[in-house]
Parts: sequence; structure tokens; C-alpha cells
Amino acid sequence: MREELHIAGIVVHVLPESVQQVVESIAGWPGVEIHATSRDGKMVVTLEAPGAREIANRMDDIRHLDAVLSASLVYQHNETLEAMMEEVSYENN
Repeated sequence: MREELHIAGIVVHVLPESVQQVVESIAGWPGVEIHATSRDGKMVVTLEAPGAREIANRMDDIRHLDAVLSASLVYQHNETLEAMMEEVSYENN
């Protein structure tokens, strides 16, 4: 079986007064990147993991944090690591 990389985009909604607390809680987790936060408690986060199960588990970890109201999957993509490492050439037309 070939190794894969799964990438998921999620929107996390937290209590507005707890955004910084949640950011600090998840910022150091492996495979987690926070791209944006808003004062009304919305966060845009990506998750990277070797499989869909790990993505689901990480989403559950986020959902179970205090102050998190929801974590919704917006996008998921997976490919083999081999395909992800292929160089893409751009041609000017």
C-alpha cells in the first residue's frame, strides 16, 4: 500500500471570547495550521495527516475543546506522497 497525504480544510466556530485560547491550544499540534481567525469566533484551519481516520480523530479532538461550538469539514483531498512530490512545470502560453 502506498503512503498517502490527506489534507482537510475545516471551519471551527468558538465562543468569541475564547478564540485566542483555542488558537493557543491547537497551534502546536502536528499537522495543524491556522490560517485565519475572526473576532466573532470563526477560524480557518487545515489539517494534514496520513489518513482519513487521523483527520477525523483530529477534528474530534478540536470539537472536544472547551469553548469550541463546532468544527465543520469544508474540503478534503488525498494523494499518494509520490504524486504530491512530483514537480509541476508551468508553461507560459
